[in-house]
This record gives sequence, C-alpha cells and structure tokens, in this order.
Amino acid sequence: MRFRLVATIAALLISSPARAEQLLVAVAANFAEPMREIAAQFERDSGHAVRLAFGATGKLYAQISNGAPYDVLLAADEITAEKLVEQQLALADTRFTYATGRLVLWSAQPARVDSAGKVLAEGDFRRLAIASPAAAPYGAAAMDVLEALGLQHLSERLVRGESITHAYQFVASGNAELGFVARSQVYRDGRWLSGSGWEVPAELHRPLHQQAVQLSRSRDNPAASALLDYLRQPQIRALIASYGYGVSP
Repeated sequence: MRFRLVATIAALLISSPARAEQLLVAVAANFAEPMREIAAQFERDSGHAVRLAFGATGKLYAQISNGAPYDVLLAADEITAEKLVEQQLALADTRFTYATGRLVLWSAQPARVDSAGKVLAEGDFRRLAIASPAAAPYGAAAMDVLEALGLQHLSERLVRGESITHAYQFVASGNAELGFVARSQVYRDGRWLSGSGWEVPAELHRPLHQQAVQLSRSRDNPAASALLDYLRQPQIRALIASYGYGVSP
C-alpha cells in the first residue's frame, strides 16, 4: 500500500511542471474568444496560471511601453511586435505569426449584407461601425477597404469603437446597421453564427498577420515560452482555424 502511494506521488511529480508560474497575456480584442479557450486548455495541460487582458493592439502597445507587467503579447498585426523588438521590449527570436485575421462586413440582420458587399455602395444604412484606425489594425484595414472601393464619403457615417469588440457591439446592439468586424467574432466551424456578412477580399486591405512575442521582462519566465510553444501545437492551430483564421501549415 505504501509502495503504491509513493509511486503515485512520484508519477504526479514527474507529470507536473517543476514550478507553476503566473502568466499575464495581453491579447488583441479580435482574438478574445479563441484565447479564452486556449488559456483554459493550457492551464490544464501545463499547470501554469494565465490571466488575460484584452484590448486594441495600439492600446496594449502603449501600456507595454509605459511598463505594464505583461509577459506575452498577442497582437493583431506584425508591426507592433516588430516595434517592441526594435525597442528591446520584446525578444526577437520569440516573434512569430500565430494567425492571419480576416475582415468581414457584418450585420446582425439576416440577409442584410449580400455576398459581394454591394450594400456598402448602395448606401441604404445610417451608421457603419469600425474599430479605431489609430489603435486597432482591423480599423485601419476597414479604412483601406473604403478607400479601395472609392467609398471614402462614407466616413461621415462611421461610428468608431475603441477596439474591434466595441465595433461588434455597436452592430450587435442595433446602434449601427453594418460594421467591419473580425471574422472570428461572427464565424465558427464554417458557418455564420448569426446575421449576414461579406468576407472582404484580402487584397482590399493591409494584411492582418497577427504576431505573438515574449516580452523582455519575462525572459526568465518558463510559462511565457511554454505558451508560445503551445500556440504552435497542431491541435491549437486547428482550434484557431475553427474560428476562421488562417494558420500556417
């Protein structure tokens, strides 16, 4: 009996991390839902504790520049991670693209948005929601689309949210008939969750290569590097893809 107890304890020690660490992760707002799911799985598999902070990438960058105690950043673009590396606030060899985002024009109303996005040019709406172009890469991408389609005059109808979450909330609540949102917010496992949408062709806007990076202040935190490795695992990449993101093979 005693032998079994000792063996059981030994097995638990071997399968558990030598030291459970705390991890604070700054996450671009578009990636909130997948990251909640990933974090829960990571905690179960690793034993590390994860706290998540969501926001527009530009806002998270400003917080990091001002000393916010994040360990990892999951940005909505590649420029932000690159800037942090150049400023020696992030570790160059940890930077990689964990997902490629997709922009969609979405309405909470079924059949309101056609499959080619012609509703934009037709102009039968009062408000169009976007994320702040200054703070959110998805907002900047939305402005690219309007310019590419010659629809800059719609700027007077824009309702700007601080992040892509706020843009989605404007549309979901009916305060805007249409909005440019992240596909991950309205799409799962190959279908629209609600309403109607147009998947904006990627060539109409700047690429949304979403990069992860470990921050320099956490170079000795094994949980940070463990999480970045975890994001590369096939089952996690499949989970990310289920939310409508592109992932590298």
